[in-house]
Amino acid sequence: MATHLKAGDPAPDFSAPGTDGRTLNLADFRGQKLVLFFYPRDDSPYCTRQACSLRDSSAEISACGAAILGVSAQDEGSHQKFAEKHHLKFPLLADTDLAIARAYGVAGAGLGGFLRALVKASERVTFIIDEDGSILHVIGDPDCPDHGDEVLALLA
Repeated sequence: MATHLKAGDPAPDFSAPGTDGRTLNLADFRGQKLVLFFYPRDDSPYCTRQACSLRDSSAEISACGAAILGVSAQDEGSHQKFAEKHHLKFPLLADTDLAIARAYGVAGAGLGGFLRALVKASERVTFIIDEDGSILHVIGDPDCPDHGDEVLALLA
């Protein structure tokens, strides 16, 4: 198992292309909270439930002063299809080399991590980052169908 970051740790910076056509960085979200969720694959059943739960809660999450950003290893084209198919209004980052996942400790270690790396998939972990770039909460085993509610409970 990889060593995850914990509450109070500084969030690692990142830079990657998103489905909104821009290269996004952690600094782009300074001054607001950020729900940064890592998921293994576009369009898999649990990943779809997780993303759609966040989509369904996005207005309430935004009202709490937070943005949502998804990260997985698929390319921009795959993310674009996934976002369009499921009407996701938040950006998805293409972490094709798993650099962001490694920085956040969610690329995995040991045999499981090696197997994930072969199929280019990260662990399913969500980080809630504060306005100054520190990690507020880590959700290590998200309840995919109710993930939006989980996040809202921590933002309240």
